[in-house]
Amino acid sequence: MAGFSVSRSYTMSKEDVRAAAEELAHDIEVQYGLRCRWRGDTATMRGSGVDGTLVIDDDVVSVKVSLGFLAAAFEQPLRRAINDYLDQYVS
Repeated sequence: MAGFSVSRSYTMSKEDVRAAAEELAHDIEVQYGLRCRWRGDTATMRGSGVDGTLVIDDDVVSVKVSLGFLAAAFEQPLRRAINDYLDQYVS
């Protein structure tokens, strides 16, 4: 199973990071057809051949994605989208 992890440290408020993370999760839902569920500061994302988590800790936001064989073709665009979003909205 293919996959990747992305993490960003942040100094902005946790509430602002949560708002940015919710937008990221929504964008991923819309663009890649995943379902996202929040429990506390952890979002679980699931879709056809894709499982992932987004976790907001006190100073780091982390995204971990596992991709099945067919979904592996989306690894680079999905990784790029997540990195770009975190670079732009999390500081």
